[in-house]
Amino acid sequence: MRRRLITTAAVVGLLIGSVSLFAHHGNAEFDIGKRVTVKGTVTRWSWSNPHCFLTFDVNGDNGAVVHWVVETQPPRSVTAGGFSQYTFKPGDEVTVTLEPVKNGRPLGRMLEVVLPNGKKMVTGHLD
Repeated sequence: MRRRLITTAAVVGLLIGSVSLFAHHGNAEFDIGKRVTVKGTVTRWSWSNPHCFLTFDVNGDNGAVVHWVVETQPPRSVTAGGFSQYTFKPGDEVTVTLEPVKNGRPLGRMLEVVLPNGKKMVTGHLD
């Protein structure tokens, strides 16, 4: 009886945890369909789960530097597109096409990037 109770508790726990995982991957914050392209200088490339993040600086229209952060899918999902933990290094000049967040902050989801050597890489989000 005790073993059955432990098994039931474990199954319920897994189900509850899986619901929150699906909720995490919502798209409500992104302005789906809107494309923004910005050119900037890489400051950091974070190769990690559950998402990779590229941080880069863009010179704004008024001369001020705007710090952008864009996410990609997890490493195992973007490696097929040629991405690796070594794709970007601080100082690289990149052109990033992204879906911005709806609130206008310099955040978004990377759709594609053009590397300093001219190579275009797609994250898998482009339709």
